[in-house]
Amino acid sequence: MEYNLKLHSTSGTPLADQTSYRRLMGILLYLTHIRPDISYAVSFLSQFVSSPTDLHHKAAYRILKYIKGSPGKGIFFSADNNITLKGFSDSDWGACLDTRKSTTGWCFFLGSSLISWKSKKQTTISRSSAEAEYRALAMASCEAQWLLFLFVDLRINHSKPISLYCDNTSAMHIAANPIFHERTKHIEIDCHVVRERTLNGTIHLLHKPLIYSQSLFLHYHSTTLLPSLAC
Repeated sequence: MEYNLKLHSTSGTPLADQTSYRRLMGILLYLTHIRPDISYAVSFLSQFVSSPTDLHHKAAYRILKYIKGSPGKGIFFSADNNITLKGFSDSDWGACLDTRKSTTGWCFFLGSSLISWKSKKQTTISRSSAEAEYRALAMASCEAQWLLFLFVDLRINHSKPISLYCDNTSAMHIAANPIFHERTKHIEIDCHVVRERTLNGTIHLLHKPLIYSQSLFLHYHSTTLLPSLAC
């Protein structure tokens, strides 16, 4: 995505042929399964498929130019990797200009290998950045719990809590201090979800300043795609 690009549903002039934009976004959505570095940009532009404009189409072509310039990027799974899970959670507060909803983003690593990621718009409007970050933490903690269940099915022992990094200290205080719950009754369910998994040792919250945007962060963790994976 172009840095600081602010697109909304009425940006630009409506396309005469909207089918080409929809077909392009459908192809890019399939590609996100092996290219997590474009997940945020594709999910953001896919919300305009009902009425795309020339600016939306220009932004989509920018993704194609990026893909053409980095054909060897992909996910690398190391053979000698440690069985330790860690996750990163983030959100952009009220970034959608049409609905003012925030976008949740999280990713999980098994050792140094990226195994799970998501970029999705939140269902409700957050009234503060801490609330938006906390909703992202709740989704990430659910994914962490699911990964542990998967490890049990595969008979893999993961005795340590999953390190879950967040760049918002207020959201971490809400998870650690129950007195904050009285001021955040509108996110009570998410508060209990994260706090319960923190107390039972499923996750361990750690502060980590995320200086890059979500897509740029994932891009720097993408490495050369192995020939075997490309097949």
